[in-house]
Amino acid sequence: MRRLRAALVAAILGATAIVAPIVVAPSASAHGWITSPPSRQDHCAKGTTSFDCGSIEYEPQSVEAPKGSMQCSGGSGYAILDDASKPWPRTTTGSTVTFQWNLTANHATSVWEYFVDGTLFKTFDGGGVQPPKDISHTLTGLPAGNHTILARWNVSNTVNAFYNCVDITVTAGGTDPGEPDPDPTDPPTDPEPGECTDAAWSASSVYTGGAKISYDGNVYEAKWWTQNNVPGAEEWGPWKLVGVC
Repeated sequence: MRRLRAALVAAILGATAIVAPIVVAPSASAHGWITSPPSRQDHCAKGTTSFDCGSIEYEPQSVEAPKGSMQCSGGSGYAILDDASKPWPRTTTGSTVTFQWNLTANHATSVWEYFVDGTLFKTFDGGGVQPPKDISHTLTGLPAGNHTILARWNVSNTVNAFYNCVDITVTAGGTDPGEPDPDPTDPPTDPEPGECTDAAWSASSVYTGGAKISYDGNVYEAKWWTQNNVPGAEEWGPWKLVGVC
């Protein structure tokens, strides 16, 4: 009986040892990638490449590998990202470019590194804290021409980093694609008034139709005979707003 009981205990413990790793195995988690200018994995996710990217299409946020790699994939399983012979889409920019990240899990960060064609160009200290999920970094003074920017996001509490490659063409007349677009719900702002060349309005002067004056940084035109009517004071008054000086 004792032998049978010992055999049963051993069998149960053995089964637990086999099952336990399966039960506690961590599931894959999401992390983050550069969305503007579009990184290679962002182009793959959006379907803007002329070729099949493979599984990275569904995992743009998961290009994770040990720190220190100079590969676009970081040496992970997404080798397609390292293939410079592919016609990766290029974004035309100016010499100042803002790189916008989309972090789906904002890990505590040691440092962000940006390499231009393999040479370290700029670093941003992460301070070992969690960054905001919509963090961005701006590089200035980028040289003209075609470049591949490798961005490394180094996590502070693991041995890993996240890798992104961004293909850009820097031109003299280019703009920063990472600058936020104006909010369409924001009211338009009035331009700053310039130097007025029309004579200033005078309360004592008499004006006839077609006469132009300047008042409070704006140009007004008289609709008919008027005197001592302040320009712009009445919606249906004798003055028509022409525009700012």
